Amino acid sequence: MQGLPYGFQTGALPVYLRGRGTSLTAIGLLGVLALPWMLKALWAPLVDRYSWARFGRRKSWIVPLQLLLAGAAMVGARAIDEGALVPLLAVVLVMNLIAATQDIAVDGLAVDVLGPRDLGAGNAGQVVGYKMGMLLSGGTLLALNASIGWSGIFVGMALLCCVAALMVIPFQEPPPAAEGTQVLRALREVVMAPGTGWLLLVCGTYKLGEVMVDAMFKPFLVDAGYTPAQLGLWVGTYGKALSIAGSLAGGALAWRMDLLRAVGVTAALRTVPLFGVLALSLTPLTDGTVIATICAEHFFAGALTTAMFAYMMSRVDRRIGASHYTLLATVEVLGKLPSSFASGAIAERFGYPAVFGVAAFLSVAYLAVFPLMRAVGRRAVLAG
Repeated sequence: MQGLPYGFQTGALPVYLRGRGTSLTAIGLLGVLALPWMLKALWAPLVDRYSWARFGRRKSWIVPLQLLLAGAAMVGARAIDEGALVPLLAVVLVMNLIAATQDIAVDGLAVDVLGPRDLGAGNAGQVVGYKMGMLLSGGTLLALNASIGWSGIFVGMALLCCVAALMVIPFQEPPPAAEGTQVLRALREVVMAPGTGWLLLVCGTYKLGEVMVDAMFKPFLVDAGYTPAQLGLWVGTYGKALSIAGSLAGGALAWRMDLLRAVGVTAALRTVPLFGVLALSLTPLTDGTVIATICAEHFFAGALTTAMFAYMMSRVDRRIGASHYTLLATVEVLGKLPSSFASGAIAERFGYPAVFGVAAFLSVAYLAVFPLMRAVGRRAVLAG
């Protein structure tokens, strides 16, 4: 259920705020609530180093944090019920902090249990699980907004967190890959390894254009007259369902071909629906074209995400799986920040077609990374 806070932040919160008259620039700045996901590498070594071994190296972090997430959601239910905006935003920030810390342990567990041939399927499972949380908080529960109210979304998230915690408890973990590893020393070694710069470039820039679309697409539809219930159904439910299907397709592609090539193929396919979003902003809208564009964009974005995460995990030192993967994931999240912040300002000053046009251009420009890597650094990047 790690996707619940971010799903609410990106799926439901923009709808709630725009309905209250919040400016597009302010909505574009909501990315700051995801700050814990950007900084989690700072405390990832603690998760690798400390645990209650009798309960499980990773599980001793996962279960308590899941219960804390449920408690934070209940606080959020009260804040949104009272219309207290600052406490509400603080709760979303705390929920992201809890989920981001839990994600460190979950990724470490994945590194512990997945072999090289399992990376595609394993990361598809992880991405699908995360997106199921996003679908529920930013889609299904949002679609039920008229019946359960805004506070009901938080209560629903709290109940889902409790169920997830109960499901994790029986899981039996494997023994750690290495005992007594000096986490910080090992991290220093992997950062200095040949090809790391290219790896960070690929991870940090692959979502630049997509994030601009994600930040402004829902406000665009709200301004076009679509209701929260429609957005919850189309974007949060249909879109997330296609995103899950795309994640499974990306996992299958990653299983069949070289992982870096899978990233390149899915990145190229992802550009097509982003041009579709640009076309929507330039032509009269119909329900059919909106739904089709939403579904296509989510499908190809999901495929790219899974391929990228499988590639990232293939480059991880298993001795420090949680910390090393978290470092790569932090770069991935930080890479999204500039375009998220800029999206609202561009839309407010130049209009929605401008921001969607910039997003499409950035996604096409990213494709230049792959021939550049083949020409200059492929041997270093693909070396273990």
